[in-house]
Amino acid sequence: MEANTVRIDRATTPATIAYAPSFNVAVPFIDRHLHEGRGARVAIRTRAGDTTYAALAEAVNRAGNALLAAGLARGARVMMVVKDCPEFVALFFGAIKAGLVPVPVNTLLRAPDYCFMLEESAAAALAYSPEYAAEVEAALAAAHHRPALLAVVGAARQSAPALQDLMAKAAPSLAPAPATAADDCFWLFSSGSTGSPKAAVHRHRDMVETSEHYGVGILGVSERDVAFSAAKLFFAYGLGNAMTFPLWVGGQAVLFDGRPTPEATFDVIAAFRPTLYFGVPTLYAAQLRALAAAPRDLSCLRACVSAGEALPAEICRRWRERTGVAILDGIGSTEALHIFISNRLDDVRPGSSGRVVPGYAARILGEDGAEVARGASGRLWITGESTAARYWHNPEKTAATMRGGWLDTGDTYRKDADGYYVYCGRSDDMLKIGGIWCSPFEIEARLIEHPKVLEAAVVGRQDADGLTKPAAYVILNQAGDAGETLSEDLRAHCKAGLAAYKYPRWITYVTELPKTATGKIQRFKLRAAAGPAGA
Repeated sequence: MEANTVRIDRATTPATIAYAPSFNVAVPFIDRHLHEGRGARVAIRTRAGDTTYAALAEAVNRAGNALLAAGLARGARVMMVVKDCPEFVALFFGAIKAGLVPVPVNTLLRAPDYCFMLEESAAAALAYSPEYAAEVEAALAAAHHRPALLAVVGAARQSAPALQDLMAKAAPSLAPAPATAADDCFWLFSSGSTGSPKAAVHRHRDMVETSEHYGVGILGVSERDVAFSAAKLFFAYGLGNAMTFPLWVGGQAVLFDGRPTPEATFDVIAAFRPTLYFGVPTLYAAQLRALAAAPRDLSCLRACVSAGEALPAEICRRWRERTGVAILDGIGSTEALHIFISNRLDDVRPGSSGRVVPGYAARILGEDGAEVARGASGRLWITGESTAARYWHNPEKTAATMRGGWLDTGDTYRKDADGYYVYCGRSDDMLKIGGIWCSPFEIEARLIEHPKVLEAAVVGRQDADGLTKPAAYVILNQAGDAGETLSEDLRAHCKAGLAAYKYPRWITYVTELPKTATGKIQRFKLRAAAGPAGA
């Protein structure tokens, strides 16, 4: 095979993927489109204008050369605190093409988080959008490690030159650095749903695997598609949705750098008419509330996708009833890079994560390490070619989570009689009530079925006898409905649809729930806030 090429055989299920011995993944995602005649096609759309595949390829080369001009050595990390924009894509693939390792991080974090990530990665370069300058520059002031290159993605600041100026001075052509499909390519920090984030080290092949097996295999993504992701590029779900999937097939990506509120996302859909929309359960719930007040035209969408947190069946049902489009719920992870269990375009089972994506395998293990019987719950393990090689500088966590090519997802699941995987909660979030394991998600899903409830989160709390019972935190459609009368109604609603012992003993009305950037509820924060009864 010619260097930096990949051969796909879609006649098999899953598709068979073969990589050239010398393989830099920037070539098939970026340069290939010029060779295949797509240079004049639009690759990225934003409110500021369009970027063609030819312009993107040149920007990738200039970004890579700008990094090399700063003296960065092969394998050096390039930390990115960058909003969703064409420069994100140019810098990410420019670093990879130059033999460097991009490390995009959550743009919603604070200075102590960035300080930790700077020192954890020993980043040789740091690029950031000016919107995040206060937190990033505070982190730089506090950190013991100082990157060799600082660059602002926008107007130059006193502390750093503009990335665009550095790119303008750099050469427009760049030979791809030698690599193999199994070499380190980029890092992603975990979202921290259960504690401190860890850096998952991904290989050159990983983006190809997710783009082909999920993007093409499940969604049927093609060059005719226009993809819009409310989930941002800095984490695994958004990286696939709005960058690798459209770029893999020669399609278009719509990038939006603002906060993804219901109105903002509807405005983007109206302006760019995407065919694929990617959201998270929290946003879908808020969008449903907005649609009830003011209907919007979503007829351009052929499919919607949800991940980050399991999608309650009631939200799935309401969305399809309101829009006529199904939401394909699925489960993925930072470590696996994208979704590995999913509903299908022609096979949607509300309340389930669907079936295993071809190219992956799954098993559910009990506390003894053996596979559980069909219908029983246990810890979900998966395997596939997109899973991370390791956690950076964390051999203990690597050994505990990644065993023999299998990845411990940390999620509790059961597989029903029809082969669909049903989410029960994070393994650390499972409740044992009266000696019986109970899924907080099951209680949350029942609460959301109540017409006055928008969102809910359930954690364990000790009663006066020191026994664990469910405690619910509830967001209402109308805050004025809160009160003991509604609480009794919600308890009765749960008792009517669940085993009697599963109803929430305490109900607290809140206006928001603590969540990661991917939309996962941080139940450990709610547990810490709950304390024992009477506290």
